[in-house]
Amino acid sequence: MSTEEPRIQDADAVLARLAFDLPQARIAQTGAEPRDSARLMVVTQGGLTHRVFRDLPELLRAGDVLVFNESRVIPARVLARKPVTGDGLGGGQVEVLLLREEEQNVWSAYLKPAKRAGKELWLGQTGGVQHRAEVVGVLEDGARLLRFDHDIKPHLDEIGRLPLPPYIDAGASDETWRERYQTVYARDPGSVAAPTAGLHFTPELLARLDALGVERHAVTLHVGAGTFRPITGSVADHVMHAERYAISAGAAGAINRAKAEGRRVVAVGTTTVRALESSADEDGTVKPGEGDTRIFITPGTPVRVPDLLITNLHLPGSTLLLLVAAFAGEGRIRAAYDAALAGGYRFYSLGDAMLLERQGASAARP
Repeated sequence: MSTEEPRIQDADAVLARLAFDLPQARIAQTGAEPRDSARLMVVTQGGLTHRVFRDLPELLRAGDVLVFNESRVIPARVLARKPVTGDGLGGGQVEVLLLREEEQNVWSAYLKPAKRAGKELWLGQTGGVQHRAEVVGVLEDGARLLRFDHDIKPHLDEIGRLPLPPYIDAGASDETWRERYQTVYARDPGSVAAPTAGLHFTPELLARLDALGVERHAVTLHVGAGTFRPITGSVADHVMHAERYAISAGAAGAINRAKAEGRRVVAVGTTTVRALESSADEDGTVKPGEGDTRIFITPGTPVRVPDLLITNLHLPGSTLLLLVAAFAGEGRIRAAYDAALAGGYRFYSLGDAMLLERQGASAARP
């Protein structure tokens, strides 16, 4: 089982060739309404076509296996205060972004401001219970380790807010974002960013896919804050954050049967690709299990499991842009992004979508 793939030496050159200027106005600030009215660019070895996301049943066929990431975004952004000292000093506000529970009641978190956060934080109270955290460590990336007196998870819905990406102007209420920045099938809490390719699905679209005979299976990869981090230096020096994933025996078996029978596996989102490839053997057999992954998929990294990928349009200089280039081929991605820029597509988490065919896979149409 492989969770870290070798990086090729010319990944920096690939990223440079895929560079583009993206006007701020092209980064979507709101999702399409209804969700499945987003545009969909279909990229296969036959070329590019422009569709709408609700057309997906026309592009898939009976027996295809859709694999979703069912991770749910948690209200991980919490405003905390430093304790007030005996002389009346302190009490300053600190913004806490909880990343993940590293062990029981111990969380990694980004603090803002981090240097002046001190050693103790108070995150409010719910039902008369005070939420106190002690800062007990500093991680390599600057995140802090917070130890709580009790399980904080049941209280996050009340004291926390949804952690929107930094390039989105929140605008609407937190209540609105809790519905909009969540897939309709999200089940397993743990992400601090949405697996955004799945935001385009509606219950009605899922019902149409079911009626077509498309199988649906779910995996989990809890998306970390590292998904926002651009590559600022050499690709070889970029550190991927660890993210937890889990694949059930049922999902692994269904995917492996489809591959053995020549049916297509369609990954919904780059996080699903990362979960599948982290669990796959050299021959592409998916193994059930769970663990942490730092997999970094760059051009030259073999992608063994999915045949098709549904994904959004990614920012320049990102690890996700390298992943889609590894999946579909640098030339196809360059042509697709040129077409998206010329054609007014909306980018990133709340933007439009692509259906990409893997290099060497069968065409997207029956």
